[in-house]
Amino acid sequence: MRQYKPKHDVQKKSYFSDRFYVTPSLARLDVNKDEQFEKDFEVFSSKIDVKEAYIEHTHLVIHIDKNSIVEAMTLLREELEYDMLMELSAIDYLAKKDGYELFYEMLSLSKHKRLRIKCFLGKDEAIESVTSVFKSANWSEREMYDMLGVKVLNHPNMKRIIMPDDWYDHPLRKTYPLQGDEAASWYEVDKIFGKEARDIIGPEQRDPAAIDRYDTTRFARLGHEVPYDTDISQFEPETAINYQEDNATPIMKKLKPEDSVVLKRRR
Repeated sequence: MRQYKPKHDVQKKSYFSDRFYVTPSLARLDVNKDEQFEKDFEVFSSKIDVKEAYIEHTHLVIHIDKNSIVEAMTLLREELEYDMLMELSAIDYLAKKDGYELFYEMLSLSKHKRLRIKCFLGKDEAIESVTSVFKSANWSEREMYDMLGVKVLNHPNMKRIIMPDDWYDHPLRKTYPLQGDEAASWYEVDKIFGKEARDIIGPEQRDPAAIDRYDTTRFARLGHEVPYDTDISQFEPETAINYQEDNATPIMKKLKPEDSVVLKRRR
């Protein structure tokens, strides 16, 4: 059961005390702390070179060399009954280690166990595709390439899956601006209308929380409705809000105030 924490002043608290907050690491246990993991690791380590292994949050985590990834995934599926590849992706460590940490999340339906394979990939290196072992890796590897720029060899269709084919850079890299770069702000304008329309249309608004209450071509406020493209920079006319009465059913219009008590009891 989740530990209860008082919530009366939760809005006044911050998840971190400063901008350099580091999340506490989870405890790492020896592999022999779990009987099933110990057996699986014994078989795995006898055939694959292991750099590091431990149990972290009910997962067996194994670090291997990137060149052994296909062999390791085949062993997990064929011999150790880890028959589902739940997820695979990468973490950007380009600034710290000049490369990526790749992880492959495995699930054994028969053992009810989860196992995670990790390996390190240099910035200019490529890793072998595991689609020959798990078909589900197809889209995940494409997403990993699209978002982070990780190169995958022998993939059946290695191309972007979310961003356009000619998009510059990879949005999940830590060096990528949160609201996109200069090219991103003009991408749709250039593609649809051409660069000559930049002065007419202007750059794309990439802040999802931005609302301009005076822009009556895109935004209307309840109680202050005006015709399309009306200038309301000086004032906002108030209009009566009567849609509740217009849309009310004939039965509701005939109800008296004392009838509301009966309706509440029936609910």
